[in-house]
Amino acid sequence: MTDTPLNILVIDDDDLTAEIVERSLRKVTGQFTITVAEDGQEGLDILQGRSAKEMPRPHLILLDLNMPRMNGFEFLESVRNDAALRDNVIFVLTTSDADTDRSRAYHEQVAGYMVKSKVGPQFARLANLISDYSSVVQLPN
Repeated sequence: MTDTPLNILVIDDDDLTAEIVERSLRKVTGQFTITVAEDGQEGLDILQGRSAKEMPRPHLILLDLNMPRMNGFEFLESVRNDAALRDNVIFVLTTSDADTDRSRAYHEQVAGYMVKSKVGPQFARLANLISDYSSVVQLPN
């Protein structure tokens, strides 16, 4: 991993998910910052600088699909249609194992689709994936 902290935006209406993601990452690496949005609209506001929550441009976004106000698919569509945001790296982290959701997410150019129940105890696999991914892949600035 580089010396630059990895900036992660977690968009999920489940507070426990963000907490578990953060705890899991601390076990693997300390070079990250996490910002949490409770739904797609808040995530979009953060990315567009219209939120009190400020963060450097995220290098990775972890996105739930099933949320109130603006769901994950609406968020994906908004981000991919915004020239300033479209190259953000987005992984879906959701409870949905439906083929239709997976296909639709990949159609919106997500980097990966993960089902929460399959990422391992305390999201250990997710933390290892993010750590390995960020140490090998050059992410946009």
